[in-house]
Amino acid sequence: MNGLIHGVKGLLSFLSAPLIGALSDVWGRKSFLLLTVFFTCAPIPLMKISPWWYFAVISMSGVFAVTFSVIFAYVADITQEHERSTAYGLVSATFAASLVTSPAIGAYLSQAYGDTLVVVLASGVALLDIGFILLAVPESLPEEMRPVSWGAPISWEQADPFASLRKVGQDSTVLLICITVFLSYLPEAGQYSSFFLYLRQVIGFSSETVAAFIGVVGILSILAQTVVLGILMRSIGNKNTILLGLGFQILQLAWYGFGSQPWMMWAAGAVAAMSSITFPAISAMVSRNADPDQQGVVQGMITGIRGLCNGLGPALYGFVFYLFHVELNEMAEVETLGKASKPNMANPTDESSIIPGPPFLFGACSVLLSLLVALFIPEHNLALRSGSHKKHSNGAQTHTHSPQAGGLDGKEPLLEDSSV
Repeated sequence: MNGLIHGVKGLLSFLSAPLIGALSDVWGRKSFLLLTVFFTCAPIPLMKISPWWYFAVISMSGVFAVTFSVIFAYVADITQEHERSTAYGLVSATFAASLVTSPAIGAYLSQAYGDTLVVVLASGVALLDIGFILLAVPESLPEEMRPVSWGAPISWEQADPFASLRKVGQDSTVLLICITVFLSYLPEAGQYSSFFLYLRQVIGFSSETVAAFIGVVGILSILAQTVVLGILMRSIGNKNTILLGLGFQILQLAWYGFGSQPWMMWAAGAVAAMSSITFPAISAMVSRNADPDQQGVVQGMITGIRGLCNGLGPALYGFVFYLFHVELNEMAEVETLGKASKPNMANPTDESSIIPGPPFLFGACSVLLSLLVALFIPEHNLALRSGSHKKHSNGAQTHTHSPQAGGLDGKEPLLEDSSV
């Protein structure tokens, strides 16, 4: 059931994220930020009301649960190009901080006061988040960038998100970036679904050790995305930062695949923290090279591909584990089986087990392909886009009174230097 939910949600995110991003380029960011946050949090109270409604709503929430695309477009609206990599790193680090703190808080409250309090508290935090967006978050998209306001007449040419998608799809640079994201995030999504069970059942981590592992890797990821990312972007450039992050990810996954001792997992976790710089660096590259009126759609494409990976990755990892007879069961089921009848899995202490974690090695190969694709992404195309940026900054009159120029713009690729 969990795999089916992730699959449906991932597919819906893949289809909807570019469309929502494109519409946010027309109608503004705040309304869509509110919409995506609401549908992301809507399933929470249903956990105690009705499990079946919870499964149904969380599956369908994938249509709107694409908050990252709107947030990154919002950041692009309010920052200069040289500031975006740092800003994206802060956004990703904030998300990592929530992943570190919320499971520990939820586990403690659940054990001390019960699951009902956890659901009520989470619902309250979600309401506070929605209220904060309504009252404190201003609209980021400038008025001259919005052809219409809510309630005003709008033509299909203005609101058609497929026009933006066609423009993006014609650009080879964007396609290379999308392939890079798909090949690199697919193993990461699969890793999230099975890695902690793998640590407990195959490597022998206790539940406390797993919690400590999550906390340490999360803190290191925050440091990597806030401090290290900015230093690397200034010193070696955007593209080389992406390549370095992918290199760290290959090393991390290979270490997970061949590692059989707890200390190896800890060392690989430190490398995994460094690999977390890849996604904000890719988002910064896309944002810096996209036109101001295309920020939502390009960030939506990246978020949509990640959503698709969230659906495919767990299924892929489960299939590879099955092929190599590594059976990961729920911990309650394993404990009832007892030590005398352990589930059939590759034990890293057996001499016959050469590769304790085959899916991680497969993931390393996938990221290696991603690295090879990323080598062909052109980096020096900002100067060619400067004229286009000036055109957009002159206001909406340029689009309204220059139909010929608008027609030519529709034929131009989004990232104008697309030579490979």
